[in-house]
Amino acid sequence: MAKLSLFDRRRRRVRTALKARGGLRPRLSVHRSGRHIYAQVIDDAQGRTVASASTLDKDVRGKTGATAEAAADVGKRVAEAAKKAGVTQVVFDRGGFLFHGRVKALAEAAREGGLEF
Repeated sequence: MAKLSLFDRRRRRVRTALKARGGLRPRLSVHRSGRHIYAQVIDDAQGRTVASASTLDKDVRGKTGATAEAAADVGKRVAEAAKKAGVTQVVFDRGGFLFHGRVKALAEAAREGGLEF
């Protein structure tokens, strides 16, 4: 087996802990690239995406995706979309990313938008 990068080790550790504690709640998954940030609420039981938002959305595009302000906007949008789909409780899956900066801004905005985690 190939040696895993530190990022992949963190991602596996986070995902394993979520599965142990999360139960049957959908997962709010975050991906951060150099330019954009993406968030989606995934129902693993059914294997489908319930809601999603990113800085690629048309009305967010005016803001640079690499800012905490844009990440907070994405967090609010994904919370609204999840509530429309009937999801209020999720588990936060930060992947291999540290809970800091844009990831933290997205999480706090999603909480303010009505998601519980």
